[in-house]
Amino acid sequence: MDPVVVLRDMRQDEYDVYSEQQIREYVESLATTAPYEVSVEKARQDRATFLPRGLATEGHYLLVAENDAGQVVGSVWLGLADPRTGSTEMAWLFDIRVESAHRRSGYGAAILGAAEALAREAGARRLGLNVFGDNAAAIALYERSGYQVTTQQMAKRLRSGAE
Repeated sequence: MDPVVVLRDMRQDEYDVYSEQQIREYVESLATTAPYEVSVEKARQDRATFLPRGLATEGHYLLVAENDAGQVVGSVWLGLADPRTGSTEMAWLFDIRVESAHRRSGYGAAILGAAEALAREAGARRLGLNVFGDNAAAIALYERSGYQVTTQQMAKRLRSGAE
């Protein structure tokens, strides 16, 4: 039987921990294709742009996922508008996480499904997201859940002749 989750609003103490972890991991991912200092600045700018008021940012849900036993199994950051166009026809999944102790147990799909339902209830007709190309587990989850590639960027690290 697939697990069931309930989404609830993130508390401030949970947001503080989540925010620190999310930014650190975002910088690490960005730093695979850009200098570290540039990655830190982009992460800082993106946070200021998309969550200028933290938990109180209008049009954004920062939620904790709990299983039927009341255990926190993950979290999700859902925006109710496309960050590129501002259209509310497409909501945006900024981040989805499953706690390490609960991975590979179906909670990713359950959290994703709950986020999709919330977006649908808010009037969105589509749910968009970005995923880093080296995140095979997330890509597999999205493909199993019916997501399709709509844009794609590729890069290759070039080495100097001295390397």
